[in-house]
Amino acid sequence: MRDPYLEVFAAYARSIQWEDLPQETVHEVKRRILDSLGVALLALGAEAVAAARNLAYEVASPRGASIWGTRVRASPDLAAFVNGIMVRTLDYNDTYLSREPLHPSDMIAPLMAVAEYRDCPTTELVTAIAVAYEIGVSLCDAGSLRKHGWDHVNYLGVATASAAGRLFGLEPEALEHAISLTVVPHAAMRQTRSGELSMWKGAAAANACRNAIFSCLLAAKGMRGPFQPFVGEMGFIRQLLKGEEFDQEAFRSLQERRPPRRILDTSLKYWPVEYHAQTAVDAALQVRGEIEDPSRISHIEIHTFKAAYEIIAKDPEKWAPQTRETADHSLPYTVVVALLDGELTWRSFDPERFSDPLIRKMLAEHTTLWEDPALTAAYPQAVPNRIVVRTRDGSEVVREVWYPRGHVRNPMTDEEVVEKFRKNVSGVLPTAKAERLVECVMGIERSSIHEIVDLMVV
Repeated sequence: MRDPYLEVFAAYARSIQWEDLPQETVHEVKRRILDSLGVALLALGAEAVAAARNLAYEVASPRGASIWGTRVRASPDLAAFVNGIMVRTLDYNDTYLSREPLHPSDMIAPLMAVAEYRDCPTTELVTAIAVAYEIGVSLCDAGSLRKHGWDHVNYLGVATASAAGRLFGLEPEALEHAISLTVVPHAAMRQTRSGELSMWKGAAAANACRNAIFSCLLAAKGMRGPFQPFVGEMGFIRQLLKGEEFDQEAFRSLQERRPPRRILDTSLKYWPVEYHAQTAVDAALQVRGEIEDPSRISHIEIHTFKAAYEIIAKDPEKWAPQTRETADHSLPYTVVVALLDGELTWRSFDPERFSDPLIRKMLAEHTTLWEDPALTAAYPQAVPNRIVVRTRDGSEVVREVWYPRGHVRNPMTDEEVVEKFRKNVSGVLPTAKAERLVECVMGIERSSIHEIVDLMVV
């Protein structure tokens, strides 16, 4: 007996052509590539990036793919790992919210590594990215991994293997084996995002995509994967979904091989924090603008929804973060630092900031958090947060935001996406080089992948 999901994913990945892509899909892929390159270059000096890059330097391969920011090349799977960490580690790339949340642009760096390694046309890269988004987002609609203790990056592995297999030119049977080799050996646990968070929070997605590319390389050389990886007795559905079947309706667009459009359902990040906190930052900064002086704050109330409470608020570590990764995944910390500083940047999560005694005191003694059933009912169509600040003179300021800037219902303009990119690379690339990179990405069908990665060399 064959596995029907293998057939659906592999057939869809191979069937879509550049000519099939709606123009709005192509345009959004360009925006996501530019956004990913910007947040990646901003993270060039991050500890997790340095650790992975130093490993890649030891096994450099002149026939591989580029390590972004350098002229060093490594095998495509290892280059995908390093570059993928760059995109993810500052928690500033895009998001999709459904039964399972996802950061689908985690797949862009790995697919660029494969396309560079294979010398693919940029139109083929754009098509592969659109396909990966379609499969990844559909999986998020089909079933929840998080509630069973497994990590969302398992879905990234499936989608990346499908799209990367296409870039490798795998035949249908080999592509199915590549997906199976990704799924069965590499199940990732949700412990990555539980309690105190480590560097691995920003590396788990890159690792899932690295595994997918390695699986494609193996399948290209004739390696066959386990049969029935999804529907088998000890397969994905039985193990990772605890026997809950996928919602078949979620895969209808794949089964009917519709042109990919699901990237249009995903959201960009305006702030470098976990997505469920985006509206909390908006609301907190609105409050700060009204009270002006943070010393006036007597007490802070955060009213949020269930998913935000479970992911970025319930653990005691979120109330006294010890790592950057915990801080940018802490709803209470994010609100407090935005209120005190009147801004929120990636520097807001430096150790000297989250260890500040005043912030510790505000979190421990002057901040409370509540789950509001009305806000919970609005999720995931909205990500609503309400901030209530009481001042020392007895007044109260309340702000509530449902759709952050960058959300599908409050999208960032092209000018805002470009400005975010410019800001992120301003201390990394010369202005002329940055502007040329914008031109190359936004006109990617007239560019080459090699020119794009060369422009990223610092």
